[in-house]
Amino acid sequence: MKTVPEKIIVSIGGNALIRRGEAGTVEEQFENARVACEYIARLSGAGKNIIITHGNGPVVGNIVIRNEAARNSVPPMPLYICDADSEGGIGFMIQQTLYNGLHRIHKIKDVVTIVTQVVVDPLDPAFKNPSKPIGPFYTSGEARSLEARGWAMREDSHRGFRRVVPSPRPKKVVEAAVIRSLAESGVIVIAAGGGGVPVQENEDGTLKGVDAVIDKDLATSLLARETKAERFINLTQIEMVYLNFGKPDQKGIREMDLSDARRYMDAGEFAPGSMGPKIEAAIEFLENGGKDVIITSPEMIESAIKGEGGTRIYP
Repeated sequence: MKTVPEKIIVSIGGNALIRRGEAGTVEEQFENARVACEYIARLSGAGKNIIITHGNGPVVGNIVIRNEAARNSVPPMPLYICDADSEGGIGFMIQQTLYNGLHRIHKIKDVVTIVTQVVVDPLDPAFKNPSKPIGPFYTSGEARSLEARGWAMREDSHRGFRRVVPSPRPKKVVEAAVIRSLAESGVIVIAAGGGGVPVQENEDGTLKGVDAVIDKDLATSLLARETKAERFINLTQIEMVYLNFGKPDQKGIREMDLSDARRYMDAGEFAPGSMGPKIEAAIEFLENGGKDVIITSPEMIESAIKGEGGTRIYP
C-alpha cells in the first residue's frame, strides 16, 4: 500500500522576511527568504507535501506609501490591489529562493505562487471598527486631512497617526481546492500571502475586492483546514512562545496542549498584534482535527520538529 506523504503548511511571518533593525531592502528580504527556504527545501526533500503562506507587513505598507507619494502622477491603487501586489512580489521571492534551495540539494520540484482570494463577510464588525494600522505615520494635521478623504486614522505608539483598516475574519479560501490538488501532486504551493486578497461574494456568486487586510495567521489556519494539512508550522523572529514576553521573568514554553493554549489566551498572555493571532490560529487548527502546531524561527525548524526547540502545541 502506497504511503500518503504528510501535508505541512508553513507560514513565514512578515517579520521573518524583514527583521528588526533592517532597512527592508529587496536584497535583505531575499536573504531572509533564502534562510527560511533552505530549511523548507529539506522538509520537501524528505518527502513532505508543502504549502507555504507568508506575511506582507511592512511590505504592503510600503506599497501604500508609494501610492501616496505618486498620487499626483499615477492613480492610487485600492488597498485590495496593494494586497495582491504584495502577495505576488513576496511570493516570487520565496518561489525563486526555494527553487534555488531545492536545486542545490538536487531535489528539483515545481514551485508555484497562487494569488489567493479569501472571502470575508461584508457585515463583519471589523468594517465598522477598523483596527489594523498600515502605512506611514502622519501629523495630527495630516491625519485630519486624510480623514476628510474617508480614511480612518488612529494615534499609534505615541509616534503620530496612522491609517487603520478593517481586519475581517476569513470565511473561505476561493482557490483552496486547486491549492490542495497541486500540493498532493507534489507541487510546492505558495498561497494566501498576507492573509490573501479580501473579497466579498455577491448574491450571483461573483467576487469583488474589498479594502481590508486579513490576518495572515487566521487565513493560514483556515487554508490548513480546507486543504487537510496535518501539521502547521508558524515561523517568526523568535525561537519559541514565551509567557511574560519581554519582561525580566519571561519563560519559554517548549510544549503546551490545547487547554493550556486556551488558558493562556484567556489570561491575556499573548499580545493581540503579535503572538495572540498565532495562538488563536493554532487553537482553531487543532480544534478542527490538526495534528500539531509548531511556532519557532526559520533556523529552528528541524530542531523543533524533533522536539528539541521551538514551541509545540498539540490537541
